[in-house]
Amino acid sequence: MRLVRLITSTVQIHASPAQVWETLTDFDRFREWNPFLVSAAGRAEPGALLTLRMRLPGSGRETVFTPTVLVSDPGRLLRWRGRLGVPGLFDGVHSFELTPRDGGTRVLQSERFSGALVPFAGALLTPSERGFAELTDALRARVEARNAPTAKAD
Repeated sequence: MRLVRLITSTVQIHASPAQVWETLTDFDRFREWNPFLVSAAGRAEPGALLTLRMRLPGSGRETVFTPTVLVSDPGRLLRWRGRLGVPGLFDGVHSFELTPRDGGTRVLQSERFSGALVPFAGALLTPSERGFAELTDALRARVEARNAPTAKAD
């Protein structure tokens, strides 16, 4: 049995890492743009607890979880760990890695799931893969819309 699973989503955003970071860590505004993590509260600081509400694509089912921020390196890396019950049962380490590339920012979102329940978590992990893609696409749209030059009236 496989006790580890990794899911990822990557997107190129035409904005600086600082601009992407600003949107990614503005948790109070997730409800305005994020179709997967539909609400969030907390601070992007190591040791801080976040309260995240996840909506699984296709089911509409929502789950609240409270991961702990492990790493917060502004403009570069945000990482948290969530657990179901005791350590080793079902753990997830979620990361957003921001890398300057081609005049913009490459965002790699990933989560490494581990634990005894991973082989039985397909009903959660399969739609989460789609949710990751929806989140990164929405992040790109949000950041690029906020940073688009405004047209001047004549």
